Amino acid sequence: MRTPVKRGIAVAAILTALLAGYRLGAGKWPDPRGSDTSPKPDVATKSPVPPRDRKVLYWRHPDRDTEFAPEPRKTGDGRDYMPVYDDQEADFAVAKPKAPPKPANGAPPKILYYRNPMGLPDTSPVPKKDHMGMDYIAVYAGEAEDHGTVKVSIAKIQRSGVRTEPAALRRLVRPIRVPGVAKPDERTLLTVALRADSFIEKLHVNETGRHVKKGEPLFRVYSPDMVKVQVDYRIAVNASGNRDEKGSLQRLHNLQLPQAVIDELKRTREPVISFDWPSPVSGVVMQKKAIEGMMMKAGDEMLRLADLSSIWVVADVAEQDLAQVRIGSKAKVTFRAFPNEAFDGRVSFILHELEMATRTAKVRVEVANPDHRIKHEMFADVEINAGDGEPERLSVPVSALIDSGNRQVVIVDRGEGRFEPRPVKVGLRGDGYVEIASGIKAGDSVVVAANFLIDAESNLKAALSGFTAEPASPPRERKP
Repeated sequence: MRTPVKRGIAVAAILTALLAGYRLGAGKWPDPRGSDTSPKPDVATKSPVPPRDRKVLYWRHPDRDTEFAPEPRKTGDGRDYMPVYDDQEADFAVAKPKAPPKPANGAPPKILYYRNPMGLPDTSPVPKKDHMGMDYIAVYAGEAEDHGTVKVSIAKIQRSGVRTEPAALRRLVRPIRVPGVAKPDERTLLTVALRADSFIEKLHVNETGRHVKKGEPLFRVYSPDMVKVQVDYRIAVNASGNRDEKGSLQRLHNLQLPQAVIDELKRTREPVISFDWPSPVSGVVMQKKAIEGMMMKAGDEMLRLADLSSIWVVADVAEQDLAQVRIGSKAKVTFRAFPNEAFDGRVSFILHELEMATRTAKVRVEVANPDHRIKHEMFADVEINAGDGEPERLSVPVSALIDSGNRQVVIVDRGEGRFEPRPVKVGLRGDGYVEIASGIKAGDSVVVAANFLIDAESNLKAALSGFTAEPASPPRERKP
C-alpha cells in the first residue's frame, strides 16, 4: 500500500513542476534535454581598457571632507579611507612641486635651500623635517618659486565674493577722540589797576560780562597824586621855558595818565582834576571789583578783561595716545550747545605733566570765536588728527590683514585665479587702513574679502603637497 502512495505523490510533484515551468517559461515547455533552444542575441564582447597610471595624492575620510591622511588607513568603525587621485578636479589646487630643472651641461642641479612643506616662511640650508615629521622640499636654481600659490576657479571666486584692492601710499589718519572744556585765552587777560590812590567818581562799566572796545571810558577817577604830578609839570615847564620838560613828562607816563589828559595839560598848562579812564584793550569784563564812590588803593584790581575772539579748549588725552599728538595737529571741536556744528582748531601746546588720578595730559587746542558764541567752561568733544603732517605710508585695508598673533599675512592676487599668501610686517593703523612695513610693494593687488577662506585652503593644500612630495634621494657614497 505504501509503495503506490509514494509513487502517486512523486507523479503529482513532477506534474506540478512541469506546470510551473510552463507558467514561468512564457508559455513554453522546458526542454527535457536541459538546454534552451530559443535564439539568443549576439553580445559584442569588448576588450578591457588598460587602466591609466594614476597617482594617489592622499586618502580622504569617506564621510568627512576635512579629514585626510598621507597613507591608507581605516576609520573608527573599520571602513577604509578613499584614495584621491591626481586627475580629480577640485576648486582649489596648489602648485605641485616641480621636478628639478634639467641642466644643459649634464651637471646635477644646484639646490638653493629647503622650504617648509606647510608653506610657512621657514627655510633651511640643509635637509630637515618639521614638527610633523614631513621632509622639507628642495628648491633648485632656476625653479619658479610658486610653491605657495593657491589656484582658485572663477566660479569659486564669484561664489566666495573675493574682492581685491591695490596697496598704495596713503596718509594714515588716526583720530583721537577725547573730552575737553572751553577756557579763555590766558594771553589776552588784562587787569585794570591804578598806580596811585584814587577815588571813583563815576563807574561807566558797572556789570560783569559787558563787552568793551579799546578807548571806551571805564570810569571817572580823581587822584590827588595824579593832580600833583600835573602841577609839577606846569612848574617845571614855566621855569625852564619849555626847554627841559623831559623829566616831569616822564613822571606823568610813570603813573600811566591817559594820553588825552597829557595833551590837554600841554595845551592849557592847567592840571585836569578828574578825568575818564579809557579801556586799554577790547574785551569782555570777566571780573569787576570796583564800585562807584569807593577809594581804590594803588595796585588794586578794579576790572579784569579778556579777549574772547579766540578761546582755548583744554582736552584730556590718555597717556597711551599722547605720543601721537603733535603741536600743530588739526582738530575738530564739537560743543554740546552746538551738536551739529564742528569748529576747526589746532593743537598749540601740550602740558608737561599728567594728572595722577586719571593718567591724562592737558592738550591745548586753539579755536577761533569771532562772534563770541563759544562761552568758557563749555563742554566739548575733541577729535585730534594724529596723522596730520606725516609722510604717506604704504598701506592696505585692515580687512586684508590676517593676524594670528604669531604671524601677519596678506593674500596677493597674482592674476588668472592664482593667489599667494605672503607674510608681512605691519606698522601704524588708522582710518580703516594698516601700514605694511615690508612684504609687499605699492601696486600689489591684495584680497580684502574672503581672504580667510583662501588662507585656510592654502595651508591645507600646502600640507597635502608636503605629504605627496617625493623624498630627496640621499647622496651617493663615493668609492675610494
